[in-house]
Amino acid sequence: MNDKCSAGTGRFLEVMAARLQVPLDEFGNRWRKAREAAKISSTCTVFAESEVISLLSRGVPREPIVRGICDAVADRLAGMIRRVGLATEVVLTGGVSRNDGVRWSLERRLSMRVTVPAASQFAGAYGAAIIGWEIA
Repeated sequence: MNDKCSAGTGRFLEVMAARLQVPLDEFGNRWRKAREAAKISSTCTVFAESEVISLLSRGVPREPIVRGICDAVADRLAGMIRRVGLATEVVLTGGVSRNDGVRWSLERRLSMRVTVPAASQFAGAYGAAIIGWEIA
């Protein structure tokens, strides 16, 4: 979500899911049901939460809001990917990689398939264990 810490992305999604009263593991299904995405212009949790509250109060269904949230995350990720250089293959790891809605939004932004390996949420821990093993 930012250049320094990816933990904020997971927390951002947790807060949005709680505000919407939609479990995170339903984001993929809700994303698919949305015909379009509601515009979420901020990736700041506080401002985005205000946008979500406003959308809900105007009667916008949860599905387009979920898709808008996933799009906001994907926009931020795609921007960072482009800054470091887009490779021929993109692999998404970390806890957010388990969110199909984010992956599908990112695939649309990049116009390519995004691979999510099995147990991708543990990739950082596996890497740390390998480094620890090598330096011990």
